[in-house]
Amino acid sequence: MPVVNNVTRLLDSKKIPYRAYELPTEKLGARQTAGLLGLESELVYKTIVVTRPKGKPILAVIPGPNRVDLKMLAAALGEKKVSLPTEREAEELTGLMAGGISPLALINRGFQVVIDSAAQARSEIHVSGGQRGLNIRLPVKALAELTRARFAAVSVPDPDDQ
Repeated sequence: MPVVNNVTRLLDSKKIPYRAYELPTEKLGARQTAGLLGLESELVYKTIVVTRPKGKPILAVIPGPNRVDLKMLAAALGEKKVSLPTEREAEELTGLMAGGISPLALINRGFQVVIDSAAQARSEIHVSGGQRGLNIRLPVKALAELTRARFAAVSVPDPDDQ
């Protein structure tokens, strides 16, 4: 029986083609997820919560082997400075557990979504399904439209993820 949650119900209701993958429910990194699914890690995107001095937090959706570049993100949004909250703060801000934070689960909650421009070279990417243990493959265009995201170069390769 496939996992059904608010994210899969939303995608079904909008008739968006997707594929859900069940994974172990512990917190997995993008590289681990890619390995379990037999994918190159650049196809598995992670959602990073970023805060700004005033206003709602930002969700940066970036390729798994990358890290968010705060200066690039701030510049893309016209902000002077943005920062990374702790994992616990990110969970409190989103109401989701780290490893399960998804822009699809936070639609209409006031978060600004920025998808790294690398995604525009792909027809589909994988993102969290809004809970640990659920990964969703869907068209990049559908993700951007649903989340009202903008595209910008906001990440760089993470030397610690090699």
